[in-house]
Amino acid sequence: MDLITKGGPLMWLLLGCSIIAIAIFLERLFYFHRARIDVGDLLFGLRNLIKNKAYSEALSETVVTPGPAARVIQSALRRYSAPRTELKEIVQESGQLEVPKLEKHLSVLLTVAYIAPLIGLLGSVLGLVDTFVRINAVGGFTTVSEISQGVYEALITSAAGLMVAIPALIFYSHLRTYAKSLMHDMESAGIEIVNTICDLRSEPSDIISMRPDNEEASGEGDDSVQS
Repeated sequence: MDLITKGGPLMWLLLGCSIIAIAIFLERLFYFHRARIDVGDLLFGLRNLIKNKAYSEALSETVVTPGPAARVIQSALRRYSAPRTELKEIVQESGQLEVPKLEKHLSVLLTVAYIAPLIGLLGSVLGLVDTFVRINAVGGFTTVSEISQGVYEALITSAAGLMVAIPALIFYSHLRTYAKSLMHDMESAGIEIVNTICDLRSEPSDIISMRPDNEEASGEGDDSVQS
C-alpha cells in the first residue's frame, strides 16, 4: 500500500489491470479445463452407435458432453443424411462459431500486457516532472537525497508496469496455446465424424433384425390353416 501511495494515482490503474489479468486467466483456464475432452474415446463410442444406425443415441451423447469438439460433432450428427461435401461445410461453419468462444477475453489480456509498461513509463515521467517542479519551486537548491527520493518514487510505476505486463504476457501465451490445442482437437473431430458418418451409413447394422423370422412363422401358420 505504501508503494501504491508513493507511485501516484497511476498505480491504482496498474492495480486494476493486474486484477483484470488474473481474473481473465483464471476464468479462461477453468473454461478450457472443462472444454478439454478425450476426442478419441468419444469418437470410438460414437462409431459403434453410428454403425448401428443409432443416431439419436449418438446425438444425445454429444449433447451431454462439454466442449467445442462435441458441439462440432453434434452439428454433423443432426444432418447425418447430408452428402459428404455438405457435412464438411456444416462442421466448418460450426467450428468457426466456436473459435470466438475459445478466444474470448484473450485480446483484453494482450492489451493489458501491452499498455501496462506504457502506463508505468507515463507515471515515471510525470513523477520526474513533479520532482523537478518542486526543485525549481525552491530556487533550484536541493540535496542529493531529496533528488534520489523523487527519482525513486517516479520509477516505482515503471517497475509496477513491468510487474503487471510480464505475467499478463505469460498468461496470454499459455492460454493462446491451450486455445490452439482445442481448435486442433475440434478440427480433427469434425474431419473424423464426417468420414465416420459417410463410411458407415451405407454399411449394414450389427443389430439382428427379427422381422424375417416373424414373417416366416406367420407364413407357416397360414399354410397350416389352409391345409
